[in-house]
Amino acid sequence: MERMAPAGQWFILVVASLVLGIIFQTFHVPAALLLGPMIIGVIMGLLGASVRIHPLFFKISQGILGCMIAQSLSPSILPPLLNDWPLVLMVLVATLLASGLSGWLLVRFSQLPGPTGAWGSSPGGASAMVAMAGDFGADVRLVAFMQYLRVLFVATAAAFVARMAMGDSASLAAAVVWFPPLTWRFFATVFLALAGVWLGPRLRIPSGALLLPAVVGAVLHSTGTVTLEVPEWLLAMAYTLIGWSVGLRFTRPIFKLALRTLPQMIASIIGLMLICGGMAWVLTKLLGVDMLTAYLATSPGGLDTVAIIAAGSHADLGFVMAMQTLRLLTILATGPAMARFISRSAVPVSSSS
Repeated sequence: MERMAPAGQWFILVVASLVLGIIFQTFHVPAALLLGPMIIGVIMGLLGASVRIHPLFFKISQGILGCMIAQSLSPSILPPLLNDWPLVLMVLVATLLASGLSGWLLVRFSQLPGPTGAWGSSPGGASAMVAMAGDFGADVRLVAFMQYLRVLFVATAAAFVARMAMGDSASLAAAVVWFPPLTWRFFATVFLALAGVWLGPRLRIPSGALLLPAVVGAVLHSTGTVTLEVPEWLLAMAYTLIGWSVGLRFTRPIFKLALRTLPQMIASIIGLMLICGGMAWVLTKLLGVDMLTAYLATSPGGLDTVAIIAAGSHADLGFVMAMQTLRLLTILATGPAMARFISRSAVPVSSSS
């Protein structure tokens, strides 16, 4: 495919993503317009496609997603978190310890350097982890591969868990209005998304392109200052661009580089997913939230992909985003120390024998 002209690659990418997305929607798979483009992007990336999504479009898509999240965030999500703060803290610490154990075992039983294994197994925002990894001696290519491999696993698993949880009610969802009439609120929403994209890097806020519009938009929306408008066609474009951005990162050279440690990477990802699934079960028993909401709240995937799946299902998006954001901030604060600890203590088996 590397010999095909970019125009031909774009044509195949768009048409194949559209077809797979429609098939997924027909079967009421949550986040169909994320998963379809993501899977096609992975296939084309491994086949040698050279087309890429510009980082600016990826960040704008995150900003639009942040505005969508803002519509579901309200002060009502804070009391459950504050009232049950010991349990919330326990889940955060358990996730941190699980990711640390995952990284330690990965370095111990593979050929990965310590910093690479540590940052690659950290379940925070994938783009934030990749951005920070290079400053701590990690191989950014392998960290990116590990992070987005986990996003791919988690997104696929979470979408099908959501589909099973929704059951027959998935087919009873209200008809989607793709092209509603636009008002000034739409342009205010777009301005907010673009402002988050511009301010995020300047304020050095991890995943700021998503979090800034989500937080500021939630204040504006919940107080009635501005009612945000995010039409379905705009969301579909954002979902598609995020799916392509993740999928096309799976290039053949990086895949070959990671091939020697791929089984250990997959085992690490599945182990972390199972531990987080166990914590989700604990949340359902102690907080009374439904299993789908608890699973997405504890799921070790990317902030943006989990939000898309939660929005396309019956999960409590506000609770999911609150838990995911708290975990991201916790891991960003403790990541460097965790990476140093793993680098010093996890001696590979081949070296110690």
